[in-house]
Amino acid sequence: MKFKTKIPVKNSYTGKFIFSKNLSLKKIIVRKIFVFIITLFAAQVSFSQADTSQPVYLRFPTIPQFSIYKASDSTVFTREDLQKRKPVVFMLFSPDCEHCQHETEQLIANIDKFKDAQIVMVDYLPYEEMAKFYSNYKIANYPNIIMGRDAKYYLPLFFDIKSLPAIYVYDKKGKFKQAFSGSVKVDKIAAAL
Repeated sequence: MKFKTKIPVKNSYTGKFIFSKNLSLKKIIVRKIFVFIITLFAAQVSFSQADTSQPVYLRFPTIPQFSIYKASDSTVFTREDLQKRKPVVFMLFSPDCEHCQHETEQLIANIDKFKDAQIVMVDYLPYEEMAKFYSNYKIANYPNIIMGRDAKYYLPLFFDIKSLPAIYVYDKKGKFKQAFSGSVKVDKIAAAL
């Protein structure tokens, strides 16, 4: 048995409601289901989140906003303090990591390869350990090396570090170029500049 019903439709000329021709109940249900499916699709598209499978540094490939406390005098050093139009090498390290110690020794031994770059060495352990490392390796003798503590643990999360040392190279325009994880030959880092 077919049910017929009359549904009100607004007349586009007069603005008054008129009753359309008889529609079967089946057609009304199909239309409502169609509208419901379109609404669900629109909701899915509007509430979907961005792809977070990539680390943040790859999704936003510019030098991040950061704030570290310098080993030399505990003052704050930020992205705005970097020298303009110079490549930047971030090295996340730990003072008690043997690979980090070796990488630092190699970096210092080959500092001439980095004379046109800024090196930002970032630690997230207590300040006293970093200050001892700073003193032992005489980092103050190298003006293009800034060593600091990331008290907020921002950079390790931004770079999604898996092992130390973790090295990230940015060109003179502040665009990400290359990442290195673990011990790496200094020549490879210099070549990425």
